[in-house]
Amino acid sequence: MFDTIKTRGLVLLGCGKMGSAMLEGWLKQGLPAASVWVKDPRPSDWVNAQGVRLNENLPENPALVLVAVKPQMMEEALPVLKTYGNGDTIFLSVAAGTTIGHYEDTLGAQTPVIRSIPNTPAAIGRGITGLIGNAHVGEGAMQLAETLLSAIGQTVRLDNEGQMDAVTAMSGSGPAYVFHLIEAMAAAGVTQGLSPELSMTLAKATVGGAGQLAEDSSETPTQLRINVTSPNGTTQAALEVLMDETKGFPTLMRDAVDAATRRSKELGA
Repeated sequence: MFDTIKTRGLVLLGCGKMGSAMLEGWLKQGLPAASVWVKDPRPSDWVNAQGVRLNENLPENPALVLVAVKPQMMEEALPVLKTYGNGDTIFLSVAAGTTIGHYEDTLGAQTPVIRSIPNTPAAIGRGITGLIGNAHVGEGAMQLAETLLSAIGQTVRLDNEGQMDAVTAMSGSGPAYVFHLIEAMAAAGVTQGLSPELSMTLAKATVGGAGQLAEDSSETPTQLRINVTSPNGTTQAALEVLMDETKGFPTLMRDAVDAATRRSKELGA
């Protein structure tokens, strides 16, 4: 699985929370630390302790460069790797907002580039990452990228780069929507007489458990909702509010995802 990386090496440009989560997964899967070069001006104590090649001279022809720097650092960091452009080194980006075209303009039009967007549950290996490659990325390169990204959760291939804005709005920003749902549920419980601590415990466990059930069950979320909704019961009373066509969840979520998609397009431009 890691043979080409073991032979040629992997460069990790930026090793913050996302980069560290991936690195930890790779090392657990058997990738030798000596095959990884990390470029990061402020590595954490954890990164320092892993035995990787930290801020050393980079390999001559690495199999893959994973770009995990913050968008505002991209203009400074990326040109350093220009010597790897237009070759067979794969560039895998997990940096938000940087288009494939930007990489091609900076590194060379023939450079194999894969753009991806993970989300924050990657920190606990429960992320989901959408990815798309340019015309110079073959099936082997896509499979290698999927193998590397599987260290932080699931992967899905996109049909075209234009879908990246919607993916950003759905799964990239989506954890914040769920966190806000937990906040709102906990606050609502307090208004009904529960203590803040108890209400927050109930909200976290309910959302976390329901999410796990939705992932693990063979039934659709729609059917799971129906299963828990007794006629004229408490759940139905709540759902009549939440599913209201004019001011309920469907309208709010559609508007929220639309706003995030539009902002992603603006930032990309």
